[in-house]
Amino acid sequence: MTDLTISISLLAVIFAMVAFFYASVGLGGGSSYTALLAIFGAGIATIPMVSLTLNVLVTTVGSIVFLTQRHARLRLIGPFLISSVPMAYVGGMLHLPKMLFYLVLLVSLAFAAMRIYFPQKTKPLELDDRGKFLLALGCGAVLGLIAGIAGIGGGVYLVPLIIVLGLGNAKEAAACGAFFIWVNSMAGLAARLQYNSIDLVPYMPLIIGAVAGGMAGSMMGAKRFNPRTMQRILGTVLVVAIFFLFRKITITMM
Repeated sequence: MTDLTISISLLAVIFAMVAFFYASVGLGGGSSYTALLAIFGAGIATIPMVSLTLNVLVTTVGSIVFLTQRHARLRLIGPFLISSVPMAYVGGMLHLPKMLFYLVLLVSLAFAAMRIYFPQKTKPLELDDRGKFLLALGCGAVLGLIAGIAGIGGGVYLVPLIIVLGLGNAKEAAACGAFFIWVNSMAGLAARLQYNSIDLVPYMPLIIGAVAGGMAGSMMGAKRFNPRTMQRILGTVLVVAIFFLFRKITITMM
């Protein structure tokens, strides 16, 4: 049995909706899965295992869909992956104070949301190719570490970062985000399977719901949604993630 304080069937429906919106912009939904599981009483060891598993499954579908639609570019995602994969594995073996992590995550999500909703208030960074490559390496390392520690893929930061830096358009960013999350979630999950493995069978309804929602969202994002719509959806899912994380922090501090 699970240790949740909510019906797992109801949570599976919520996860399906979350996966749909995240997958439509190339994300796995790990930030919201993590927050929801924490709010509804899942154990500390359970949260990253379930979130990383869902990230892998949802972005597997997304990666295939976006690749078949030829939106992905290896040259764009490559520098991020070089540094993120080993750091995601390291993160899967580490344990940081929860409160500190959630506070940092909350600030980061808020920053990303502002980039989406107020693009006219910010200026794209003016970097040459070498500068963009080095920045991608640094960002990849940080995002990979976060992915392994907390069970999120890091794509929620990568997608807006690609757009802000002018490295690709919305669909290319979504495609890279899906693949980035998949690779780093696999690395973090591999580490946790070695050191913090749990039985995922009781959580199968969540897995089924997230995969179904992710498949539908990926199809809509790759084929039907225009870039402006995808930007709005990304902003919405960021606000949702901020809400859940803020609630988690409030509950923890009480």
